[in-house]
Amino acid sequence: MSNSYSVADHLLQPFSPPPRLLMGPGPITVDPRVLRAMSAQLVGQYDPTMTQCMNDTMALYRGVFQTQNEWTLLVDGTSRAGIEAVLVSLLEPGEKVLVPVFGRFGHLLCEIAERCGAEVHKIETAWGEVFSPEQIEQAIIKVKPKVLAIVQGDTSTTMLQPLEDLGEICQRHNVLMYSDATASIGGNPFKSDEWQLDAVSVGLQKCLCGPSGSAPITLSDRAVDTIRRRKHVEAGIRAQHHVDGAGQRIASNYFDLAMIMDYWGDERLNHHTEATTMLYGARECARILMQEGIDNAIARHQLHGDAMAQGIAGLNLKLFGDQTHKMTNVVGVYIPDAVQGESVRHSMLEDFGIEIGTSFGPLHGKIWRIGTMGYNARKDAVLQTLSALEAVLRQHGHHMTPNGGVDAAMIRYKNQPSSS
Repeated sequence: MSNSYSVADHLLQPFSPPPRLLMGPGPITVDPRVLRAMSAQLVGQYDPTMTQCMNDTMALYRGVFQTQNEWTLLVDGTSRAGIEAVLVSLLEPGEKVLVPVFGRFGHLLCEIAERCGAEVHKIETAWGEVFSPEQIEQAIIKVKPKVLAIVQGDTSTTMLQPLEDLGEICQRHNVLMYSDATASIGGNPFKSDEWQLDAVSVGLQKCLCGPSGSAPITLSDRAVDTIRRRKHVEAGIRAQHHVDGAGQRIASNYFDLAMIMDYWGDERLNHHTEATTMLYGARECARILMQEGIDNAIARHQLHGDAMAQGIAGLNLKLFGDQTHKMTNVVGVYIPDAVQGESVRHSMLEDFGIEIGTSFGPLHGKIWRIGTMGYNARKDAVLQTLSALEAVLRQHGHHMTPNGGVDAAMIRYKNQPSSS
């Protein structure tokens, strides 16, 4: 008698992914040290070694975020989990948020804020450009939002929005400033305290050289005060000394930062079972960055990003967007008119094992996005990608100087230390 619930024989084999060099806009090839850290055995969530690991991770990410904020911790989930946790915890229904949109992920901030019940106001600029501080301040004066929510680096356009002046502007106008820096932190300057930012969330899968699945965040005292005014403790774990806040209860249980802070704080008030393996990985990502040194990591991303961009130009390809405001770690490339962009990507993947990215929205089918970030911000990965891309483009009829991409990149590498 056959079992109707049996599965095919191939499903009983372990999954074995093919070797890939991930040179798109993320995720990236994970640093082997992070993979090793994530292979460690679990301990109980209140084991002293576990809580010490949590405390150590908080301390390491204060260095990553360049902050003294006490509440610097992890939200279990992808970078989008961090975004949602910040917005749903800061914004009560009906409150105003201003979102400057210069790519896909600005629209994502609007989407999440709308789901929080906020009154969303957005200003937009062309994809490939960024905003001036004056444009944003004028919008703040007009809208009078509670929160300014902005992406620092948007991989959909490869642009890096300057943040240096925005925190001070927000302070003057009594606005909370939140930035999603998932795509940029670790490879571009980011200074939470110096720039007077109130909330920041990121992910691991870009310049931090890890896998997607953990969202480090940091919160200023102003942000913490706002969140704690909405604090409510679950009935099943509530004790007599717990006092609820006066504000409206945060709409999400899982992303309630007031409760998550209680979990990461001294009381260790149970909220969820920590994603221990991701904690190990997130700790290792921060450790690797701090061991290298943030300035050194930024310089490394700048070097290899420049080499990739110059190599792309050497292949007779045109770069996308305002190059004065481009992230160090990803470059946009116009697809030549006579070339089928998806066919090139397919050949790069299937013939050479290298992934490069497509794009979204108004740029879909118009540009490729090629990343040099995290573990892949290194010379051999850049040269291997340029060599493969030249071979594929030649097969697709694109005209260029032979070896032009690698030669142009090597000019950038000339006189650089061999360890770069």
